[in-house]
Amino acid sequence: MGRNTLLFLIVGVLLAYYVYTPLPDNIEEAWKLVCLTTCMKTLTNLALFAELLGITHFINTATFFISFQEVPPTSDENVTVTETTFNSIPVRVYVPKRKTETLRRGLFYIHGGGWCLGNAAIFNYDFLSRRTADRLDAVVVSTNYRLAPKYHFPIQFEDVYNSLMWFLRQDVLEKYGVNPERIGISGDSAGGNLAAAVAQQLLDDPNVKIKLKIQALIYPALQALDMDLPSYKENAHFPVLSKSLTVRLWGEYFTTDRSLEKNMLSKQHVPVESSHLFKFVNWSSLLPEKFKKGHFYSSPTTLGNSELAKKYPGFLDVRAAPLLADDKKLHGLPLTYIITCQYDVLRDDGIMYVTRLRNAGVQVTHNHIDDGFHGVLSFYEFKVGYKTENQYISWLNENL
Repeated sequence: MGRNTLLFLIVGVLLAYYVYTPLPDNIEEAWKLVCLTTCMKTLTNLALFAELLGITHFINTATFFISFQEVPPTSDENVTVTETTFNSIPVRVYVPKRKTETLRRGLFYIHGGGWCLGNAAIFNYDFLSRRTADRLDAVVVSTNYRLAPKYHFPIQFEDVYNSLMWFLRQDVLEKYGVNPERIGISGDSAGGNLAAAVAQQLLDDPNVKIKLKIQALIYPALQALDMDLPSYKENAHFPVLSKSLTVRLWGEYFTTDRSLEKNMLSKQHVPVESSHLFKFVNWSSLLPEKFKKGHFYSSPTTLGNSELAKKYPGFLDVRAAPLLADDKKLHGLPLTYIITCQYDVLRDDGIMYVTRLRNAGVQVTHNHIDDGFHGVLSFYEFKVGYKTENQYISWLNENL
């Protein structure tokens, strides 16, 4: 065998190993997911390599690549798109062009990206907001917020809360022709986290006169106490969002100190005095049987020391982990829609929230996508993405 032939075979085997992604049988258009995964894997590895060499932070490289997906605020024949600020926070506002004699519905949307990445200008978010505004004949506000690693919790939460409070002002609602009795909040992934946290915070704010009618949470991240849920174990290496990346993003939300991330992975970040919080994320009592099969719950026995929690208390804060709210607070939340995906590390966060909300007396519609994966609503080239978007907008149309 010639040297060139041997080299070709070695390169071919390595490339096949790099591209190969084992996928469940019920994933439609698997080849598309393989291509997507290969691209994301390549960009992730480049970002990690640049960080290893000390060139720049992992997130900075990822932000650079994502910036190529940004689109300008372009109006079309159906929707007027403008950029402005709400309480100094940049937002995009989508207003339908068709004439109406009544006040419109309003939807406040929060983008995902692990509190570190993305913005309202990303094509997929612009596309979703545009279609939602047009199909619902609603005003959609897509908000930005400052990102980690430059800014840490609670900055992201506060930016979103302040932006929403500005939108809920009577003069602002009148300006955009929004009905104050028909306003909802929504977000995906980290945006779903912020949407859930903000909806809870509104209940305790005596200055809020306008109440949210609905909340729609799309595969939200809702807790950072237990990273060994069944969904984390089953989907630890599944495409788009792995367990290691999820924990990395959680860690970056609170600090650039990687020791928190390491302790999260080894379940040594929750101090003994906070162990009572595990009752709010006890999946053995909060997950339906079909999601517990093959898994056994054991109470945390290895707890962290108090120093880490004192330095970075955010992961124990209900504003960062909405699942830690008590039942009394949950009881006051509005009509809720939650999307979860079978092949997603965050699946069980959303399902546990469904159970806790229902136990607290909140009416919840749970849309579980059996063949879905994290971020599916953003990938319109997949049939399941298009289907999920239609279900999401249909629910909004019926309930907002």
